[in-house]
Amino acid sequence: MTTTTTDRETADPSAVRRRVVVRGTVQGVGFRPFVHRLAAELDLAGHVRNGGEGVVAEVEGAPESVAEFCRALTERPPPLADVHEVAYESVPTLGAAGFVIHASDGNGTAQTLIPPDTATCGDCLRELADPADRRHRHPFITCTHCGPRFTISTGLPYDRATTTMAAFELCRECAAEYADPSDRRFHAQPVACHDCGPGLRLTVPGGRPNEGGPALAEARRLLARGAVLAVKGLGGYHLACDATDERAVSALRGRKERGGKPFAVMCADLAEAGRLARIGPEEEAVLTGRRRPIVLLRRRAGAGGLADAVCPGSPDVGVMLPYTPLHRLLFGLPGDPPGPRVLVMTSGNRSGEPIVTDDAEALERLASIADAWLWHDRVIEVPCDDSVVRVRPDGGGEVVLRRSRGHVPEPVALPVPVVPALAVGGDLKNALCLGADDRAWFSPHIGDMGDLATVRAFERAESRLRTLTGIVPGVVAGDRHPGYHSGRWARRAAEAGGLPLRLVQHHHAHIASVMAEHGLHGNARVIGVAFDGTGYGDDGAIWGGEVLIAGYDGCHRFAHLPYAPLPGGDAGVANPCRTALARLRAAGLPWDADLPCVTACTADELRLLHRQLDRGTACVPTSSMGRLFDAVSSLAGICHRARYEAQAAIELEAAAVLAWAEETGAYRFGRNLEPGPVLAAVVTDLRRGVPVTVIAARFHRGVAAAVAEVCRSARRETGADVAALSGGVFANALLDSACAALLAADGFTVLRHRRVPPNDGGLALGQLVVAARTNRCERQGER
Repeated sequence: MTTTTTDRETADPSAVRRRVVVRGTVQGVGFRPFVHRLAAELDLAGHVRNGGEGVVAEVEGAPESVAEFCRALTERPPPLADVHEVAYESVPTLGAAGFVIHASDGNGTAQTLIPPDTATCGDCLRELADPADRRHRHPFITCTHCGPRFTISTGLPYDRATTTMAAFELCRECAAEYADPSDRRFHAQPVACHDCGPGLRLTVPGGRPNEGGPALAEARRLLARGAVLAVKGLGGYHLACDATDERAVSALRGRKERGGKPFAVMCADLAEAGRLARIGPEEEAVLTGRRRPIVLLRRRAGAGGLADAVCPGSPDVGVMLPYTPLHRLLFGLPGDPPGPRVLVMTSGNRSGEPIVTDDAEALERLASIADAWLWHDRVIEVPCDDSVVRVRPDGGGEVVLRRSRGHVPEPVALPVPVVPALAVGGDLKNALCLGADDRAWFSPHIGDMGDLATVRAFERAESRLRTLTGIVPGVVAGDRHPGYHSGRWARRAAEAGGLPLRLVQHHHAHIASVMAEHGLHGNARVIGVAFDGTGYGDDGAIWGGEVLIAGYDGCHRFAHLPYAPLPGGDAGVANPCRTALARLRAAGLPWDADLPCVTACTADELRLLHRQLDRGTACVPTSSMGRLFDAVSSLAGICHRARYEAQAAIELEAAAVLAWAEETGAYRFGRNLEPGPVLAAVVTDLRRGVPVTVIAARFHRGVAAAVAEVCRSARRETGADVAALSGGVFANALLDSACAALLAADGFTVLRHRRVPPNDGGLALGQLVVAARTNRCERQGER
């Protein structure tokens, strides 16, 4: 945050007047009411308004009071504000009296953003539960310090007229609060009450419609009876059911065609969450903070009666606490009939589709999943899924695995300036990124770009982000994979706009992303460890087990996992047993009949696979570490057929967790990450009857030791002593912590993601800084 001053002499030395512009996240956070109160406290005259450039104020009064006013803007802004810059200049005094809030001015270039949606504050929760308060049981209670912001915004500057609350005219009492500078709801744009706000409804096919309190009571009753409900939230619909009811959870899983992918749950309170999982002080702070993400927590044995179908095979359970008044009411207030205390809360969509936000669309697209719909008539302008985070068990802080509600649209500071640019990310866990100068803005999580509905959601997200940032891209960046839907979109957009298209190698973008997040300067060079499942390599192979010497301007491969054929290419990822057999063959190890990955295949499948590998038919070479995790998972007998992304690796980690504290042994890789000795050791241990949990732990420790060894070799050759870890494999908490510990003990500075996902959800940031750096673009222009 910087302060810029341009003072000029004024005619009257006994009073001064300054024009002040505050930039950053300063709209929708109570900044104008704060300025109004501050001016009154300091006996200053003038005015304040929202503008395209930020919050703009003029203040006039005693010089020391004006100076204190400017200091307070930076030193004690409102809780939700994020001040990036305060710029001021002296202007002629007017002899004015009083201080007013003017109507917003939409002129000028947008240089501000509204804050993310924020969990209901304590004051509002107290009013919600107070029978004497006029907002008792109001499902949309909010104030200046909490509630929806980003998801209801239709433009800037942020005013009620540029939100979806414009459809609800304030009643007399709400209007009085809105206009009273001493009130907590002074200029709180989503403010409403039972009389003038959105209405809550319950729709049950063939049943009688309910509204308001009766709708909530019936919804709780349905959940207690095992129904699946579609519940409209801040950024989209959720699908909810009783998380302790095995039949209800299994029904939801089957109807949504979810496979075995874990569900997230919402607990009524922190005590309920503590019965499911171990919660330390850091986890508690994240769970109860204003962002209220899904937090991945290590499960307790028995997990508090949680249905087995909630998160089968996972060492973690994703937990969140209520973050809207509607959620709080869904669990019930004191005196309400008892209902479920833990609910599955998963995104309201069919498998592979974007989250549903439109009410009519919800009735249609979720008809085969939901038994009833609990909804309201406040429009969701911006789809925004729940964020997902993990608190690292090694004290390394939290890491965002999905950056969405609660984080978006907070900007990411860039250590290198960029020209206005759009980076489109990848095809999995897609999130796009717009950047200019020293800031970048992510879209909410969009999803996997596998169908037309998701591509359309991507286009809408790109258009909204342009509107809210005011950025007009002069460059488009994307991934080099020739088959990516995101890449095709980038090509069309670049051609249509006459813009340069810059394609960035997948793993270079991963490393550049973590470098940018940590503020590394433009000439920095790191040893980048990029481990994931799939990334298009410069030689046309599938990369994913890469150690790169990398900077923003380029990278080269120092080492990589040796290639092995991937039968069926990307389509073969669903069969870890085939990946295991291909890895065994590449290592010169036989397919003995006693090996679990062999017995998992039929005789016809084995014959076909032999022929396929002999001839190289539909076999793509891969160096992917993610696929090696799949192979070892199947070889150890844990997962042979994957029903969702990374299932085999997740279940391998779950097994390793059980033996991690006791087992310190590690398998040894060969030279340059050669996995043959590891696979041979796994086979030997299996035949010796070593528990699968021990095999899994030894494999994880072996990968970490191999990473440390390769990084030491890279340091000897290059002198680089910074190791950067990125890629989806580092969502694995055991591996992430083990690698960081060994590298730090060896004297490396270790960079790990925190605010930006290590998986492909963070890819766009790396694409942006590699493709759109100002000096890089200037050099290209000179050529």
